[in-house]
Amino acid sequence: MLRVSGSRLVDAGGRPVRLRGVGLGGWMNMENFITGYPANETAMREAVTEAIGEDRAELFFDRLLTSFFAEPDAALLRELGVNCVRIPVNYRHFESDARPFEIVRHGFRHLDRVIDLLGEHGIYSVIDLHALPGAQNQHWHSDNPTHVASFWRHRHFQDRAVNLWEVIADRYRDHVWVAGYNPVNEPGDPTGKVVGPFYDRLVKAVRAVDPHHVLFLDGNTYSTDFSVFREVYENTVFVCHDYALAGFAHGGPYPGHTRGEWCDRAQLERAFAKRTRFQRETGTPLWVGEFGPVYTGEPGTDAERYQILRDQLEIYDAHEAGWSLWTYKDVGLQGLVYAAGPYMERFGPFVAKKQRLGADRWGSTMEEAADVLAPVHELVATEFPGWAPYPWGARYQTDDLIRHILIAQALLPEYAGLFAGLDDGELVALADSFALTACVRREPLLRLLRTNLRGEG
Repeated sequence: MLRVSGSRLVDAGGRPVRLRGVGLGGWMNMENFITGYPANETAMREAVTEAIGEDRAELFFDRLLTSFFAEPDAALLRELGVNCVRIPVNYRHFESDARPFEIVRHGFRHLDRVIDLLGEHGIYSVIDLHALPGAQNQHWHSDNPTHVASFWRHRHFQDRAVNLWEVIADRYRDHVWVAGYNPVNEPGDPTGKVVGPFYDRLVKAVRAVDPHHVLFLDGNTYSTDFSVFREVYENTVFVCHDYALAGFAHGGPYPGHTRGEWCDRAQLERAFAKRTRFQRETGTPLWVGEFGPVYTGEPGTDAERYQILRDQLEIYDAHEAGWSLWTYKDVGLQGLVYAAGPYMERFGPFVAKKQRLGADRWGSTMEEAADVLAPVHELVATEFPGWAPYPWGARYQTDDLIRHILIAQALLPEYAGLFAGLDDGELVALADSFALTACVRREPLLRLLRTNLRGEG
């Protein structure tokens, strides 16, 4: 198994291993911008189930899990030179809120399948709990229907997370192709007082079950703040996330200004240095758990986004940092490949409407429906000039509450309604639109990664 040796990961023979690969976002933890639905995963699943019934909803969602990642996907990643896939999962596959602490063993079947499949291609997996009971951060990607991270407020949710990780660690304790465990994706503890003690407890519990696998621990405030760690745990990688401001949907030119901040390669280097200061000071391995720009379909803008990515990869290479690019597959914003076929034929206009309304954070430029929302932002700034809510301030909080919660949830019936009236074969065809054979390959991105990983164009 891999282990930490100083500032590097090494294999059983002591040879350095730099984990470089992709995140499998949108698979066992679904996200609105990745597969095109509005709001959070559980609300979407409930709306679809109401529209077509429990059995047929299960048919669609299970088929989607099967089609989204299969042998051709693993083969493509291996051909690119990838040696690691970070696998985000939602706790709801393994435990029900109605029956807390009761583990659903059947929920592991797809995770087992893909970990084994990747191992057959010589690719390590990092298991990433992306959505924890009660939601560990304030946004959709923790399957949070609100803006409150209740995980940090209630010991009950923390107890359930520890219990689940004891089960996961026991299940994979002897699996050599599991590089390790990423127990909490992007924690957002507003006080900063709960996350550190929770990590102390969690590390002890996991180590008691599995003393060998590497732990990949995210810093607080979405993996940017490492002051919460009171000690450097043994055999642990402290994970930073390194999204470039100019690479967001609302990003400006590169080089150039985004939201009043100048962005160029020097700024990327400064940001990386700041985000990895704790790791460098403690002599622990550098690993960027998430990063990557959003693509627009406009050739000039996308060329700039590829340059952002190229610059970031060169910076990581210079520091021998490992990385996991976000994300492998989606409906067109970031993926190496993206869905086409029946799914996009049926849901394409809805995705366009959602984009027009700026109804998901990752695809929003923060300027959609400006005639409606600009006066609200102005009102908030005028009447509450000192309001700076955690984590990103008033402008983002207002957008989250109005666009990404209110408007997004109002869109749920429309999305679910598009499933109504379809027979089983049509539901299967929708899911199979995410199979690699049905997807479009983002060739410039694939070439860029192949060049970096293999030195080939």
